[in-house]
Amino acid sequence: MLTLIIAEAALELVPPTLWKYAAVRRSAERRGKPPSEILLDRSLHHVAMRLLSKNEKRGRPDIVHFNLLLALSSPLNKQGLLKVFIHTFNDKVITVDPHVRIPRNYNRFVGLMEQLLLKGRVPPEGEPLLTVKNQTLRELINDINPSSVTILREKGTLTTPWRLADELSNQRTPAIIVGGFPRGDFEEENLKIEAASASIYPQPLDSWTVVSVILNAFEREWRTYEEAQKPENISNAEKH
Repeated sequence: MLTLIIAEAALELVPPTLWKYAAVRRSAERRGKPPSEILLDRSLHHVAMRLLSKNEKRGRPDIVHFNLLLALSSPLNKQGLLKVFIHTFNDKVITVDPHVRIPRNYNRFVGLMEQLLLKGRVPPEGEPLLTVKNQTLRELINDINPSSVTILREKGTLTTPWRLADELSNQRTPAIIVGGFPRGDFEEENLKIEAASASIYPQPLDSWTVVSVILNAFEREWRTYEEAQKPENISNAEKH
């Protein structure tokens, strides 16, 4: 099974230092919520965000949305071969049930993430499909104890998705870390984690592009499509 970690994701509630700013208040009022209960979003809060430290890496919840839609609808996930975690810029970790249905509508996704970050779980009652807790990336790695860790970044050793999948496919539980921020590099503390550093392209790629080609490479290596098309698997799928 492959563990995919979207790390330092630009997903957070508006921090207290920005609650008083007009752009933040306006967007909160339109939603009928206090500023403390809405997601930080660069498209809405750009002017106020200039005061935040490392603001170039923050306020892009759409990156998480794209990646979750892509990963959870992948054949790799449908075959039970993928586990997804979201680690955020401010050190929260979201555990994602592989069967959760992420809203395709972005506004509904925003509401879901706000509920999750405020309540700690979704749904609030019953079996949780999404949970969040305070946890660093290093602590997450220690908890899941993968057979190996590979961090994908511009400054990593150049390889191809196919070569990377070939090298890792025989391992028990390899983990791959992909940045969930729009620009820049991983924080120094996270680069100190014991991990291989790889790059699959000599130019910057969007996070969801990296996730897409990596999942496809593992799907090829693990013959996901061939397995799904076996008569017994088609029969089981039809029953569900």
